[in-house]
Amino acid sequence: MNSFDFSPLFRSTIGFDRLMQLAESATRVDAGYPPYNIEVTGDDAYRLTMAVAGFGADELDVTAKENTLEITGRAKTEKEPQRVLYRGIARRAFERRFQLADHIKVVGAKLENGVLSVDLVREVPESLKPRKIAINGAGEPKVLEKAAA
Repeated sequence: MNSFDFSPLFRSTIGFDRLMQLAESATRVDAGYPPYNIEVTGDDAYRLTMAVAGFGADELDVTAKENTLEITGRAKTEKEPQRVLYRGIARRAFERRFQLADHIKVVGAKLENGVLSVDLVREVPESLKPRKIAINGAGEPKVLEKAAA
């Protein structure tokens, strides 16, 4: 069984469109090119490393839009034909998309020795972080106003 039918879930849910799209995209077969790793580098920090041998920084594009990270590679055409006896380094065009959780931000990218590293961090806004609520001590309730009788 290669695919799942999510239509019964669409009939009974409202506002979960993104979750359904993630579930559908997770069932698709991935070509596996270029290979990549996803590492946890801290409590709220991650690093995506991708093997992009043969690509220069001007041939790669890293774009973060809404909750999607898209990395594309387009090799420039060579002006002079080279006499290559064997081409083992694939320089074919690629496009990789990664779905990002809420509040994940891309903070930087670098290309070094044929490896593209993209650093990401989770930045939860203060209004969404848990906060401690003070409990007033026992005793009489605090009176805001006293009315004269």
